[in-house]
Amino acid sequence: MEGKEQLDRARERIIETIAQNIDLYGVTPSAGRLYGMMYFYNKPITLDEMKEELGMSKTSMSTTVRALSDLKMVERVWKKGVRKDLYQVQEDWYQSFIDLFTTKWDSAISMHTHALKKSLSEMKQLISDEHTSDEIKELAKIDIEKLEYIQDYYEWLNRVVEAFESHDIFTLVPKKEKE
Repeated sequence: MEGKEQLDRARERIIETIAQNIDLYGVTPSAGRLYGMMYFYNKPITLDEMKEELGMSKTSMSTTVRALSDLKMVERVWKKGVRKDLYQVQEDWYQSFIDLFTTKWDSAISMHTHALKKSLSEMKQLISDEHTSDEIKELAKIDIEKLEYIQDYYEWLNRVVEAFESHDIFTLVPKKEKE
């Protein structure tokens, strides 16, 4: 087929770039290769077909597909008459980024907010306790200011996450419209 070799080279370059950068999503390069291969496959694919394309074991394929599915980068689809599970890539890269970004930051914000509230409460108790030395009270007051600053940051970060989830981010940074 005329041009097939050049097309394959161009695709392989993108697949390898995805594999090298997929660690940003917390998955392995092999998951990036699988995602890239599926992206160019242009139709839903079974685990057996994936295994054949990439030469990985079916167990490894299954684990990798599950990781990509958890990131909402790959989804299972149904096709009439096909008994095996079929998978296809989630082609909306904007939404994939939003899902990853918001999931990770929601978790971090929640963890930090919980720790901040607990530490602020303990420090305020120290300040109000008549048995606490003046030196410790002063240090606690300084620390409270620092923690309130951090708390303001996480409240701001939460609004950033909400801007992604609501897609308001696209008002600030519009997607390029397809021609």
